[in-house]
Amino acid sequence: MKKKITTDEIYNILKDRIIQIKYEPGIVLNEVDIGNEFEISRTPIREIFQRLNSNKLLKIIPRYGAQVSHIDFKYMKSVFEITREFDSLATKLCVDKISEEEISKLEEIYNNLLQYNIEEDYQKAISEDEKFHKIILENCGNTCLEEILSNLHIHTERLWHYSEDHIDSMEIFTETLGKILTAIKEKDRDKAEKYAREHIDVFVEKIKKEML
Repeated sequence: MKKKITTDEIYNILKDRIIQIKYEPGIVLNEVDIGNEFEISRTPIREIFQRLNSNKLLKIIPRYGAQVSHIDFKYMKSVFEITREFDSLATKLCVDKISEEEISKLEEIYNNLLQYNIEEDYQKAISEDEKFHKIILENCGNTCLEEILSNLHIHTERLWHYSEDHIDSMEIFTETLGKILTAIKEKDRDKAEKYAREHIDVFVEKIKKEML
């Protein structure tokens, strides 16, 4: 018997499609089509759309439908102003708390990134970058900070996917993540904080140069 998919699973599938630009910004999602795909009624689909609307990934337009949100660069500026400070804080906090086992996972991610080719492996690189940050968040010891940044990373990850045509070197991942990893291994809180902020700054400057 086929296992019935849950609304949470459908929400995560649709969220990932929006983040990964499988649903292009501006397209309208049809309740009937989504319902047919997942074999559920329109009521839970509406609830899922409302959740995505709360995450600013969908825009509910009365008598029109649920439109995939456009990339709002003004909003992204405000996101980066927060993540620049909070991601660096999370990295600083994790230095004293992270285990050797978790550091080994960061090393594995970093080594994977060193093997990637920007043209062939860009999507995988974004995935590894998110895993790297997730490990740091999970080991920062502050659940409030973890919750805030997890929600904001939805939008930064989406911008990484959206920017694919403008990222031309793996160094945008490897250079600063390598510095963060070294600082964590050396238990240097100040350097970990500094390089986490630098990692964001490098991406933001690239976006300003190429897309604005």
